[in-house]
This record gives sequence, structure tokens and C-alpha cells, in this order.
Amino acid sequence: MSETTIDSKSNEKTCGCGHDHAHEGGITPDSVIDPVCGMTVKLGAGKPHLTHEGKEYHFCNPKCHAKFEADPFFYLSGANKRKAKAAPKTAMYTCPMDPEIVQEGPGTCPICGMALEPMDGVPEGENHELVDFTRRLWVSIAAAIPLLILTMGPMVGLPIRHWIGENIAVWIELALATPVVLWAAFPFFERGWMSLRTGNYNMWTLIMLGVGAAFGFSVVATVAPQIFPPEVLMGGHAPVYFEAAVVIIALVFVGQVLELRARERTGDAIRALLDLAPKKARRINADGSEYDAPLENILSGDKLRVRPGESVPVDGVVLEGKTNIDESLITGEPVPVEKTIGASVTGGTINKNGSIIIEAKKVGDQTMLAKIVAMVAAAQRSRAPIQGLADKVAGYFVPTVVGVAVIAFFVWLFVGPQPAIVFATIAGVSVLIIACPCALGLATPMSVMTATGRGAQAGVLVREAEALERMAEVDVVIVDKTGTLTQGQPHLTDILPAPEVDEEQLLSIVGSLESGSEHPLAEAIFEAAKEKGAQIQSVDGFEAITGKGVAGSIEGKAVLLGNQALMDGAKVDVAAMADAANELRSKGKTVMFVAVEGQYAGMIAVADPIKPTTKQAIDELHRQGLKVVMATGDNEATAKAVAEQLGIDEVYADVLPEGKKDLVEAFRAKGHKVAVAGDGVNDAPALAAADVGLAMGTGADVAVESAGITLLKGDLVGIVRARKLSKATINNIKQNLFFAFAYNTIGVPIAAGVLFPLTGALLSPMLAAAAMSLSSVSVISNALRLRGLKL
Repeated sequence: MSETTIDSKSNEKTCGCGHDHAHEGGITPDSVIDPVCGMTVKLGAGKPHLTHEGKEYHFCNPKCHAKFEADPFFYLSGANKRKAKAAPKTAMYTCPMDPEIVQEGPGTCPICGMALEPMDGVPEGENHELVDFTRRLWVSIAAAIPLLILTMGPMVGLPIRHWIGENIAVWIELALATPVVLWAAFPFFERGWMSLRTGNYNMWTLIMLGVGAAFGFSVVATVAPQIFPPEVLMGGHAPVYFEAAVVIIALVFVGQVLELRARERTGDAIRALLDLAPKKARRINADGSEYDAPLENILSGDKLRVRPGESVPVDGVVLEGKTNIDESLITGEPVPVEKTIGASVTGGTINKNGSIIIEAKKVGDQTMLAKIVAMVAAAQRSRAPIQGLADKVAGYFVPTVVGVAVIAFFVWLFVGPQPAIVFATIAGVSVLIIACPCALGLATPMSVMTATGRGAQAGVLVREAEALERMAEVDVVIVDKTGTLTQGQPHLTDILPAPEVDEEQLLSIVGSLESGSEHPLAEAIFEAAKEKGAQIQSVDGFEAITGKGVAGSIEGKAVLLGNQALMDGAKVDVAAMADAANELRSKGKTVMFVAVEGQYAGMIAVADPIKPTTKQAIDELHRQGLKVVMATGDNEATAKAVAEQLGIDEVYADVLPEGKKDLVEAFRAKGHKVAVAGDGVNDAPALAAADVGLAMGTGADVAVESAGITLLKGDLVGIVRARKLSKATINNIKQNLFFAFAYNTIGVPIAAGVLFPLTGALLSPMLAAAAMSLSSVSVISNALRLRGLKL
């Protein structure tokens, strides 16, 4: 939508459509208002126009015309103004290397000079830095090839310099190198100067010094060769290194373009998630008309029709109709879920077989799908703690290398063979070039970005790189029971009426009483009663008693349904049923007693089936050396029964939210690294207190927000995948750091000339540039291997 602003100097309206409105004045008989951007449009000036419902509308330019044509109601109803007022949003950008830098709109990082990236992970339109660097790369290559032919030709029997003459060849080299160094490499010099000015020494510092030294020396040698001593001149000319400077720049651009393209590919997971939501939604207007409107124009409160086979456009509530919706995006379960009036639906899920009308509740960046996208984007921006070591080393490494280059220069200058100035320059420039820590800068970010993208594809959403790294060190996993180990969808399994009460009568009592409750167990009981044809009666004085059960009055009789504590409090004797109740609990079932007028009337049991993948996941965690602990608010008998079936190591039952948090802190106090998996509001404190919080994607929003990693498919297999992803990522980062430091550790002494006494040769600046670039390519290639990781 085009935003309208007021120019404080001219006091004239301007809009964001890109059209010049400076010539347009106020409203006159021969002018009208553009319904999209609010600008004044002169009639008869050849502006776009269209007729809608018998009325003609005029627009300042084709963009406003297209927006109105796509959704007339949005603009005529004033919804566009409500949206602008309610949700003004400016894109925020951050630096991939220095995430503490955040600003509105694009720009460059004041610390390292890199181009800032959008925080939502998906740039609008094309990647301008990638386009720009690709163009500069091709210019650099176009200059590097003839320069290499000129300088290396004689070595392979192609005496081009002899054919055209040394004087002309040197000036051709200068002409080819100048646009590359002064134009193509300008972003590198800009970043290098920024690093010197701010004291944040990095790879750009060395690139600027190395290229600047090679090019500056060569320009002086070309323009004023007479200033050099005769022993330095070869055939009347001083040696030049234009080809080294250009090849360095070209090779650095190769690494930069590869990195930018890799960043583009790591955004594929985000784009795939965004594509799950439709681009349009069928809005139903107040007059009953309906049409497909752009998704960005949908506001909370809008009525939308979702037809069979379509994706649900936003998060909302069903107002009319009945259908089954495939929610595997959120739950991982392949079986569609029935949705009737009042049911919640999630944007991006698929409507299978019925037409429904929904009311939009959460739109834009408030939807579940948008939050998932935001988590992936945040994870790709975050940096693992291991990178802190790399950054710290780089801070010392750059000035050390500069010192080595200076020392090498003066050692060769004073004790080296003649021409000493040539040897000294070669040594100094080569040290600056080969030590360039490009690979060091890429080592951690490339691994983290690639891993988070791969994790998203496998249903493991990493909110922060720190959680990904810590997951590799975890040795204790604390899990909730309901919704984590089990399906979170309980079923009524046993009906045991008292001798004087029949089964149908007992079902009628419990079904009627639970019809007013919102507890998950209540729904299971109520649905079972309806399925069995029990009579549902009205309940008076309904009361939910926290932690115990429910109470009410049916046909004037006081009825209770709940646990042992509720019965004891009402002095209802259920001692005779203790053995039967314990037997049910031993099978992992939840037992509830029923009392009518203070007398025991029966007992029912509800079970929450264990997820089919839970046992396999726990066995795999055990194989990886992890201890699995259950902490649940359920009773001890039920919890132990579930734990016995699954082979869980330790069980803590009847645990309140504070108790789960205390349990986490107790394990951590013993030196354990703890991960907590949960899905409910009651799990949020423990998730936040753990070394790694693992939220089930099927759970409450607060649980997801409290966790560092979200398991989208909602089962423990996700923990196994997260663990594999974590270990693979940390190993990959360590490998990358090895590549980065190994090249530098070996290359710097060679470039300084330590092998000269043995071999009589120095490492040329061009070969130094190739070695430096090879380290970057090695790091990028190694990081991209994570894309094929089997989870």
C-alpha cells in the first residue's frame, strides 16, 4: 500500500507510489482524489481510471489503479487507513557479522562495512549486493584474463610482451588494473577504511592493505621508474604487480559471490514456509458480495470463505460450515482434523472437503506461520558462542599479521639479496594477502545458516544459534507427559458404575457435568457420552475446582466428578474401589470418581495414548548417552506406568510449574546440561530455565516463545533430529575454523620467506591470493554439506 506523507517544506502531499505529485494542487472542479493514495488527480490529464459499480474513479498512476482494481472494497471502506494506523511497519535491517547493529532500512554496517540484511530473512525483490558484486566480479575477471596472458605468457612460450614492447605492456597493465582497483574493489576499500577508523580489524583491513600495497607500488614503478635504484630495474623497468592486485580482487569477489549465493539458498526454507500461505483470500463483504482480495489487505475481523482444496489464508475461527483440515504443517499428524463452528484454524493449513466461513483473528506477522518464519530468520541471524572465540582471535590476528608483514619487509630490505626493495615488497605484500581471514569470517555464520535452513526443512526450528550449540552438550532431557510423550487427545476407556447405578445413567451424569468444562479430559468424556447415546441434561451451579475436578447440580441433585482429593474433601467413601483404581492407574490411565448426593456412584478412566514414535525416540536418546526424565503434573501411578512402558530413567509426578523449574535448576546444579521438552503454559518456566528449551509446535504460544528450539511436528523424534543437527553443526564449525587457521598458519611464514634459504624462491602475491581464496571456498563448500545431512 502506498503511504501518504506531508512534506514539511512544501506542505504538499506526496505518496509512496513513486509518482511526482509536485505539480498537483488542491481539489478543484476539474480534479478528484485518488482513492488509493489520497493524491489530487486532474481530470483530462490522461491519468488511469476505471468504473466500479457505476462510479468512475481516477488514479495518479498505474500502480494505484492496479491496487484498486484488485481490491476496491479495501480502499472504499477505509480499511487501508485502518491498516496504516494500526500497523505501521518499517523493515529492520541488521549486519550478518555484527548482529548488534540494527537500523531501519538498508545500509552498511558501521563496524565491518558489510551490507545490512533484512531481519525477516527475506529481502524484497532481488539481492542488490549480489547483483552488484556479480557485476564487479565479471569486470575483474575481464581484466584479470588479459593481465595474466601479458604477465604469464612468456612462461608458457607466448612472448606477448616482447611483441608489443615492455613500455606499452606496462601501460596496458595499468589501464586494465585501474578500473578494477579503483571501481570494482571500492567496496573492499570502503570496508577496510571503516575497520581502521573504528579499530575493528578484520579481513577487509588486510585486503585493503594488500591490494593497496601491490597497486600503489606498481603505479609508482610505471609512472616514475627513474626513482628506483639501477639494480632494481629489469630492462630499464621496475617490476609491477598489477596482475596480483587484480587477481586478488577477482578471487575475493568469487568468495563473496559464493557466500551471497549461499545466503540466498539458506533463505529457501523461509520462502518455502511463506509459500504455504495463499497470495489471496476470498473476502465476504457486508453486502454479501465476495471476491479474492490480496492477502496483505486482510484485516482482523474480516469474514473469509475457504473452499475445498484451498489453503487457510490466516489464523481465525470457523463461523459457518464444517470440514476436515490437514494440519500436518503444525502438528505433523497426517490425519485431517474435523473443524466445526467455533473451532480455530491456522493459516497455511489445507482445507480438505468442506466450504467454511472463518473470521480472521490474526493476520500479517501475528499468524502462527509468520511466527515460524520469524524464528527461522532470527536463527539464521544469530551467532553461536563458538564464534566469539573466532572473533576474539581475529581481533589479535590482523594486527599480528600486519606486524609480520612490516618485519618481513624490513628484514628483506636490510639483509636480503639485491634488489632488496623488490624482495621486501614481495614478502610484505604476500604476507598481507595470504593472511586475509576471509575464511575465518565465514566459518561460523555459513554453518549456522545452512544448519538452520536444513533444520527447518526437517521440522526443527532453531530460534537462536546458542541453543543449537548447547544442544550438542546436553546429557539430560526432561520431558512433559501430556502432549509430549502422549498424543494429548485423551479417550474414555473404562466405565465402572456402582451396583445401584447402570452404565447409561453414569454416562449421562458425567457427560452432562463435563459439557460445561473446557478441560481436555472433559471433552473426551463428553464426546464419549454423546457417541454412546447418553442423555445430556442441563447442569445448574457448575463449578470447576482447580486440581480436583468439577461439581454441579443435575435435576436438583448435587453431583461431583474428580480425583481422590475431591472425594476426600466431600467425605465420600471410595476406599472399596482403591484396588480397582490402582490397577487402572498402573496401566497409565487417569481415574475419576463420581458421587451423587454425597454417595459413591461409579468410576471412569481416561487414557491419553502414547505417540507411536515416542518409544523409538527415547531408545535413540539412550543410545546417544542421554538420561530421559519425566516431569508431569499427573499422579505418580499414571506417570510411572507410562515411564515403564517407555523405559524412562526417572519420574517426577504431581509437579507444579514451579517444581519443573526447580527440577531443572537441581540438575544444572549437579553439573548436567539440561534440555526440557514441553508444550504447555505450565512448561514455560522450565523451558526458559533450561540450557536448551524444546517446544512442541503443537503447544501453547508461550511455550514456543520460551524455547530456543521448536519441534514443529510435536514429537520426540524432533529431539533426536535436533541433537544430530547440533552435533553436525558444531563439528562443521570446528572443521571450518581449522581450514581458516591452517591456511594462515602455514601460509604466513612461507609468504614471509622462511623457505627462501632452502628453495631460493618466494611465494608470489598472486599465489598467495589463490591460497587465501581457496580457504574461503573450502569453508563454504564444507558448510554447504550440512544441506544434505540426514535427520
